[in-house]
Amino acid sequence: MSKISPCLWFNGQAEGAAHFYVSVFGGSVDHVSYYPEENPSPSPLAGGSVLLVEFTLFGQSYQALNGGPQFTFDEAVSLSVACEDQAELDRHFDALTADGGKPGPCGWVTDKYGLCWQLVTRQIMANYHTGDKEGIARMMRVMMTMQKLDTAAMQAAFDGETP
Repeated sequence: MSKISPCLWFNGQAEGAAHFYVSVFGGSVDHVSYYPEENPSPSPLAGGSVLLVEFTLFGQSYQALNGGPQFTFDEAVSLSVACEDQAELDRHFDALTADGGKPGPCGWVTDKYGLCWQLVTRQIMANYHTGDKEGIARMMRVMMTMQKLDTAAMQAAFDGETP
C-alpha cells in the first residue's frame, strides 16, 4: 500500500467498482476485507459484506470503502489520466461511458459509479507546459467545445492552424 492512498466511498459497490477500474486501466485487486458478522459500525451494510477493497492502478494504491449511502462523488474531486495517445484516450473514454457512464465537458467523464475522471493525452499536457500563452488560449477555446478531447484538433489550435 502507498503512503497515501485515495479512499473512494461507495454504497455497496466497492468490489464491483475496483474490478471495473482494474479492467479499464489494468492493475490489480490486492485485498478484500469484510465487515464482521456483528457489524458495529453505523453502515447499513450487513455483517459479512465487503467493507474495504484495496486495489492498484498504474502503481498507485486505492481503497474502495463500502460506507453506505451518506456520501456520493461529485466533480470537486476527479482522477486525471495522462493517456499516451488518442487511441488510449478513446479506449478509456468508451469504457468509462459504457453502462451508464456520462461524458462531460472538456474531457471529463463520470463513470457508472459516479466517480469523475479527466482523460487527457500527454501531448496536450506538454502544450500546457510550454508557457505559450497564445497557443494555450487557442487550444483551450477549442477544448471548451468538446466532450471527449480530440488531440489533433487541440494541437492544430495550439499551432495556430484553426480559426
